Amino acid sequence: MAQNGKLKKNLLYNISYQILVIILPLITAPYVSRVLGSHNVGVYSYTQAFANYFYLFTMLGVNNYGNRTIAAVRDDQYKLSKTFWEIFSFQFLLGLIISFGYFIYCLYFIRTDKIIYLMQFFYVVSGVFDVNWLCFGLEKFKFTTMRSTIIRIGMAVSTFVFVKDQNDLAIYTFILAGGNLLAVLAIWPFIKKHVDFVRPTIKGILVHLKPNLLLFWPVIAVSLYNIMDKLMLGAMSTKEEVGFYTYAERITQIPNTLILALDSVIMPRMSNLLAKKDSDTAVFLMDNVMMFAMLMAAAMSFGLAAVGPTFAPWFYGAEFSRCGLFIVMLSPIIIFKGWAGALRTQYIIPAKKDRIYIISLTSGAIINLIINFILIPKIEGIGAVIGTIVAELTVCSIQFFMVRKEVHVTEYIKNGISFCLIGFVMYIVISNIRNVFDIPLVIMGVQVILGSIIYMLLAVLYMIKIKKNPTLVNEVLKLLHIKKKFEMK
Repeated sequence: MAQNGKLKKNLLYNISYQILVIILPLITAPYVSRVLGSHNVGVYSYTQAFANYFYLFTMLGVNNYGNRTIAAVRDDQYKLSKTFWEIFSFQFLLGLIISFGYFIYCLYFIRTDKIIYLMQFFYVVSGVFDVNWLCFGLEKFKFTTMRSTIIRIGMAVSTFVFVKDQNDLAIYTFILAGGNLLAVLAIWPFIKKHVDFVRPTIKGILVHLKPNLLLFWPVIAVSLYNIMDKLMLGAMSTKEEVGFYTYAERITQIPNTLILALDSVIMPRMSNLLAKKDSDTAVFLMDNVMMFAMLMAAAMSFGLAAVGPTFAPWFYGAEFSRCGLFIVMLSPIIIFKGWAGALRTQYIIPAKKDRIYIISLTSGAIINLIINFILIPKIEGIGAVIGTIVAELTVCSIQFFMVRKEVHVTEYIKNGISFCLIGFVMYIVISNIRNVFDIPLVIMGVQVILGSIIYMLLAVLYMIKIKKNPTLVNEVLKLLHIKKKFEMK
């Protein structure tokens, strides 16, 4: 019971933080898009994507590997401390080299927008000190949530105060990149309280090298269709097109951020359960997490597709109307990423099925690059959208196929298709509301309210009457302090 209570608290903390991560950019984005303009937004997105590659090499696969490894040894203080300092030492040394390389490259090889690239250095160097993986492995979410919340609010306020016109792109970049570094450094007082210093040895560090590198390739593979799209668009198209695509992608990432909030809380618990060979609890937990992920992904995908054409020009400004088309086209990736992400974090990574992880993401990356090279020169951002959709579908399909004999894949797919059908019904109803009202805010308000009612009613009926599994319904009722409880049949 105590463990379940801790899990719910961690979930509440993480979801609250992820909601904040979503809300703050939504608050600042309309201001930034109008003040900086589509070209400067594109420049920021392009330079941030470039810096992100150096950041990825600094972190390697430590986010997943460190989380999983810490979760497995956290009950032994000495092993915990020893493992942490071994993993971090490698991260620190490599990070210093990568950060120095980025700075030298920007100083001597960048000709255009050099100051913006140099401001992104603070983002790159944040990877040297980023040890959130330790906090997640220990299931200590409160500390990281509170400190990151304060810093992110400060970043949002600073944007409104200091970014006044198109000449302030460097200031805007410094606020975001510097804020990211500050958020990482703020975690370190926590480290001293929970980890003892154990001098790492070369042999101890090298033990973690191979598994870390194995989990690094999937990170790079994902980046090929999450980051490379922007770099390829900037090289083959215009900076404006990069801005449109980035802002559309940012909106479609919101639903997956909420699903990821659940996944990142459950993953260390699953790693710990599998390490203890508590398979019954692990299976029960995974089945319900997959049900939740599929329910949420379908709802948000079809809902966003209906709202997108009205939302983009109203929110970002008329200059960003093209974002509406991109949002509608990108909405299917919410389903593919949500399903694959849940399966990956609840089983593939905790169970150390790294081969599946690597094969699926590599396949997606290759397909995405091929499609991008063919389509971006011809249809610009739409080509990048198509490449991303096909890549995410590929990753999801391969992962489900490769674990079909180990988990309840058939049931998961049945649930997923059922929720998609429910989502489609909702989409048909609320997409036509655009023809009834003329005021964008009214249109979206009615769409969200009516869509939520339709979807949730049909989803609840499905879980109770068809699946005979009201676990999620009962959990929601419990959170709402409603005493009604449906029995399993």
